[in-house]
Amino acid sequence: MSSLFTFLLVVQAVVAAAMIGVILMQKSEGGGLGVGGSPAGLLSARGAADFLTRATTILACLFVGLSIVLAAMASVGRSGSTIDTSLSKTAQQSSGTPSSSLTGQAPTAPNAAQPAAPASDDPLAAAAAAANQPAQTPAQNAPAKK
Repeated sequence: MSSLFTFLLVVQAVVAAAMIGVILMQKSEGGGLGVGGSPAGLLSARGAADFLTRATTILACLFVGLSIVLAAMASVGRSGSTIDTSLSKTAQQSSGTPSSSLTGQAPTAPNAAQPAAPASDDPLAAAAAAANQPAQTPAQNAPAKK
């Protein structure tokens, strides 16, 4: 993180704390949640010229401006990300047959004489090997009728 970014982040925190303090110091006009107060009091000359009202406006504009600047600085400092394909390579190696989505070739049917997949530390290796074997049809499972 650059020192300018850190400085602006601290300035934004101070502006936010000052804005909270100024808002809490303001006298309630009774218009909050629609309870009491006159609607003309907010638009009077005294209400518009009040120091706390102007301070709130200035602090709110500073807060929004600093937010935009910090967001722009954070996005410029990021580089493009790449997709990590290391997991697909390990799954392909552990299954023993290439996946059709990665190579564009149809997977080959497993031979009945093939030995079982070797035991490995990969917990998904058995699932990947099972996914590459075709499912048995009910005709293969059912006993022959006499």
